[in-house]
Amino acid sequence: MKRAARIPILGGAKAYVLHRPHANLIAIMRQLSAIGLNASDCWPELPPEALSADFVFFDVDLGFDEQFPWPRGEAPMPIIALIGSEAPGRIEWALSHNADAQLLKPVGNSGVYSALLIARQSFAARRQLADEIAALRVRVAERQTIVRAVTALCSRGVDDERAYAQLRSLAMNWQVSLEEAAGRVVAMTERESGLDHSHRA
Repeated sequence: MKRAARIPILGGAKAYVLHRPHANLIAIMRQLSAIGLNASDCWPELPPEALSADFVFFDVDLGFDEQFPWPRGEAPMPIIALIGSEAPGRIEWALSHNADAQLLKPVGNSGVYSALLIARQSFAARRQLADEIAALRVRVAERQTIVRAVTALCSRGVDDERAYAQLRSLAMNWQVSLEEAAGRVVAMTERESGLDHSHRA
């Protein structure tokens, strides 16, 4: 027996629609209400409480950076671009804000639900990618610290293999991770280097 597809539930979510009073706004608000979202409209800028919203719709045609209470491209929730004009400058501006989905104007009696789902999935994927990149950067930085610590230990007259063994031994004695031990060795080396320079001065 084929299992029925699970329908994503959006009821109860909070949405803000950043758009001037217009027929397009009325159409969007009607659809959001039918889906079960708690929707608020505002213009010309988002209120501070929009930071806790689940979704934000924004007008591309008349939009500007100062409307948002966050830096360009760093929205903390899925955002949906409302596009009427296809002027390159306007499209480029929408892209610079990392819009997660789009809805073409004039808005009819459908389209909002699919835009919400696409935006939510796109936002989640973008967040996951950003987290993975951040984790990789931390790992790269930690490896560079280990290399610097081994190099510092080598300067005391031992080879790479021996220096690495010493670093592992220090980590065990201090009961910390290898990366933290490397950080301590680098910090101590830098302090010693600073003291040495001060004595020479």
